[in-house]
Parts: sequence; structure tokens; C-alpha cells
Amino acid sequence: MSPLHRRQFLQTSTFAIGSTLVPAAWLQQLLAPAGEMKILRNNVGIFTERGGTIAWMIDKEGLVVVDTQFPDTAGHLVEEIRKQNQRRVDLLVNTHHHGDHSGGNIAFKDIVNKVVAHKNSRANQERVAIGAKTEDKQLYPDTTFDTKWSQKVGSETISLHYYGPGHTNGDAFVHFENANVVHCGDLMFNRRFPNIDKGAGASIANWIEALGKARKNFDKDTLYIFGHAADGLPVTGTGKEFAVMQNYLSKLLKFVKKEVKAGKTKEQLIASKPLLIPGAEEFKGAGIERSLNAAYDEVVEGKQ
Repeated sequence: MSPLHRRQFLQTSTFAIGSTLVPAAWLQQLLAPAGEMKILRNNVGIFTERGGTIAWMIDKEGLVVVDTQFPDTAGHLVEEIRKQNQRRVDLLVNTHHHGDHSGGNIAFKDIVNKVVAHKNSRANQERVAIGAKTEDKQLYPDTTFDTKWSQKVGSETISLHYYGPGHTNGDAFVHFENANVVHCGDLMFNRRFPNIDKGAGASIANWIEALGKARKNFDKDTLYIFGHAADGLPVTGTGKEFAVMQNYLSKLLKFVKKEVKAGKTKEQLIASKPLLIPGAEEFKGAGIERSLNAAYDEVVEGKQ
């Protein structure tokens, strides 16, 4: 397929991420030519190419990878790691189960010692794979946890924290304690309309609470890695961005509650085609209908 035809195909198609169909406009990163390794602090850095942001830690005594994007991009990451270190990967972590964060696990099948995720993330990954008949393309976590888990790898201690359902019911914050870097997975979208996976137990109300608990648990010097960002914005930032995300989720619920109270059905709300959420106008781009769908269900179900 020529680059022009490929771009046209992307603009008019949809892609499956985990259990959710995502508009192609939301995945324009597919046009990115190559991945990029960027150091953040100490031996911790990020890899960006296509899908959710990957974090890594590389030193002489340990290798850690957090999230894996897709099989092809994960392969590119492995190539880059091998330029610096030939040892086995000590620890692979999934922040959650979605295919743009765990689909590349399979690239680590013969080179990783341990794969860890929240117990609900493991269950969701299995459920989606069985439904899609892609079990043979999975590398599932062999270690799961409930609320907190930690392990020392090389010069780092990696701790995982779960504060209840948010983006899904299995999202973990991953803390590189010595570097004081936290991968938030898709609990943080930098001013980009988020995916809210109600089919995987998402809760907008508790997502707001989870962000607050996380910010209190870490400190003012913590550097955060976000799962996604709007075009032109960074996938890293400070705790101040948590307040921006919380505000978006709060204003989303407030807006949808008002529309429900006015008697609008979900179909009418979507058909009205709002481009922004009042009070959180900094969130832009494609995908607002995902937020509206999820918020409507949560309000009607009385779980807000």
C-alpha cells in the first residue's frame, strides 16, 4: 500500500484496541516512521512509536519494561535495548490490558523472566483474547497483585499501586522509586479525549478519586509518564496535570448529568455533536463520543 493510500485508509477506517473500536483519527501515530528512546532520570526512560507510551529501565544489573505497544513496535524496542544490554529482561509490567499496551508482550516471550499486572488486567486480557480468538498471540502476566506489589531489579525498586477502577478495572501506577518516575498508563491522557472502557469495569467517579490518591502517595518531585497525549503535547509531566485530568472527568460527569436531567437519550446526546466539554475546553481532538457514551451509562446506572 502506498503512503498516500495508507493515509487515506487510516482516515476512513477504525481499529480495534483491546475490546474497543477506536477511530483511525485517534491513531494517527500509525504514520510515525520509527520509535524513539528518550532518557528521563537515572536509568529510566521512555519509548514512543505507536500506541501507549512505553517506559524502560536499563542498567548493568537489570532490565525493566512497562507496557509493550504492538508486536512490531515492541520488536523495535527490543532492538534498541539490545544495543545497550544483552541480558534477559528481568521484569515486564502491563499498566492495563488494552492491545496498544499489552499486544507487544509476545515479542518478549523468550527473553523475559517475569510478567506482572493487576489481577483484573490479566483477566481482561484473557477475556478479550478469547473473544477475538487471538490467544496464540498473547503473553499473559504470570504474576498478579491486588493493591500493591514491589520488586527490586538492579539499582531500582519497582512498585505497583492500584486504587480501584478508573480507565478500566485493572489500571496500575508503576513507580520507579529511586528515579521517582511513575508510569500512569491510561489513567493519564494529556489533554486528549480519553478512552473510558466501561466494558472492562471503568469508573469515571472512582478514576477522579484514584488520581487524587496517587498524587498524595507520590511527591512534588515525581515525574509522570502519561499513556497518551494530544498532538504536539508531551507524554510526561508533573502532578499538576492530574488536576487537569480530574477536572475533565468531573466536568464530563457534570455536563452529562445536566443533559440526562433535561431528558436527552444517549443517541440524542451523541447526535448533538458537542466538540468540547464545558469547563474543560483544553481537551480536544477526536473521540469525545467515547467519553459521552461512558459518562451517560455511568450517570444512568447511578454510579457517578
